[in-house]
Amino acid sequence: MTTFDFPEDLRAAQSALHRTQSEFEQYARTLPWSAEPMPAREADKQLHSGYRPSRPDSAGYTEEQHQQVAAYRERLLELGVQVTTHPFWKTVEPGLLVAAHIQLKHVDDEPPADEAA
Repeated sequence: MTTFDFPEDLRAAQSALHRTQSEFEQYARTLPWSAEPMPAREADKQLHSGYRPSRPDSAGYTEEQHQQVAAYRERLLELGVQVTTHPFWKTVEPGLLVAAHIQLKHVDDEPPADEAA
C-alpha cells in the first residue's frame, strides 16, 4: 500500500472538516424536526405492521438556530473546497488519487509519521 506524505495544512484542513461535520451532526440532533413551523402529522400504517410513523408539532428553528446551521454549512463548504482544491492533489499520480483521498479521510486514525517513530 502506498503511503502519502500529506502536507500539514491539508491534514489540518481534513481534521477540521471531520471535527466540524461531527459538531454539526451533534447540533442538528438538538434541533426541531422541521426548519419551518409544521403541524403534527401521522403517516399511513406500515405494510405488515401496526406501526404508524408520526411527528409532533414543530415550532421550527429560531433565528439563532437558522444562523448557526448556516454558519456550519458555510464552514463545511469552505473546508471541503480547501481540501479538494489543495495543490497537493496535482502531485499525485492519477491512478493513485482515489487511494490518496481515502487515506486522507483516515488521517486522524493514525499518529503523524514523526510521532509514530
